[in-house]
Amino acid sequence: MNQIKKLCSFLSSNIAVFIIIFSVIAFFYPKGFSWATNYTTIFLGVAMFGMGLTIKAEDFKIVFMRPKDLFIGCLLQYTIMPLAAFALAKIFHLPTDLALGVILVGCCPGGTASNVITYIAGGDVPLSVGMTMVSTILAPICTPFLVYLLGGSWVEVSLAAMMLSVVKVVLVPVLGGILLYHIFPKQVDAIRDFLPMVSVISIVMIISGIVGSNAEKIITCGALVMIVVAIHNGIGLALGTFAAKLLKLEEPKVTAIGIEVGMQNSGLAISLAAANFAANPLATLPGAIFSVWHNISGTLYAGLRNRKQTVKAEQTGAETATEAV
Repeated sequence: MNQIKKLCSFLSSNIAVFIIIFSVIAFFYPKGFSWATNYTTIFLGVAMFGMGLTIKAEDFKIVFMRPKDLFIGCLLQYTIMPLAAFALAKIFHLPTDLALGVILVGCCPGGTASNVITYIAGGDVPLSVGMTMVSTILAPICTPFLVYLLGGSWVEVSLAAMMLSVVKVVLVPVLGGILLYHIFPKQVDAIRDFLPMVSVISIVMIISGIVGSNAEKIITCGALVMIVVAIHNGIGLALGTFAAKLLKLEEPKVTAIGIEVGMQNSGLAISLAAANFAANPLATLPGAIFSVWHNISGTLYAGLRNRKQTVKAEQTGAETATEAV
């Protein structure tokens, strides 16, 4: 049992590595993974259901105890990334499919991987979890509306159809998980350590399926998408951090908000692209590449923030010791 728990922990901590490995395999052996695109919505629903199972009733206390922090975080989440995506699509003159895909990523809520990265970075984990939870619950309204507003420059967007998609693949599974945990807390607690593995497998299959289905097209436009995705993610991390500092929040909160803003639920972006924009198949590609990149950049960002906070703590300790002398 302990060995399985260690395996689950290892998988969730190294999700970026597994995404890269399976994406490379899918690129060279597309037939082995392209079938997964038919089940993108199911895989994402499973991942969201797993997220719901990890949410306890007391987790909602943060909404009432720290409304200001959550409001600031979610406001930055749903402004910086959508506007940055729109600006990049215009600046790089992206083709319709790719522009739509980048905007979809920008308009999505925070991803659950951000909670792990925040922990590694020494950030405010409860705030990170609260932001992910609140932004996800707001997603059925915020995400479709922002895509309708910004993506309408390239394609016709059905606001109602997209809202229904987000409700089906995000809200229903998450609420279902929360309800199941409320009814069977002991049983869910018994399998809690295994839930990350389910989410990891689901996300890896989503990304591998997209890579396998678009292997040939990745050769022609993969570099461009990678550049745009890296810039987009960097803008989120940098501006999220800068805005939180500007508002004079404590360093752990700054770290949590910076990570939460920069790391998106790109699996949702892929699912929405597949379900609502079948005529634009490459719209799934930015989300797939973002899934790989934001885990890598998030880990690097966490290292920098952790080091900075450690140095600051050491300087504070030295100053206190000097004053005592």
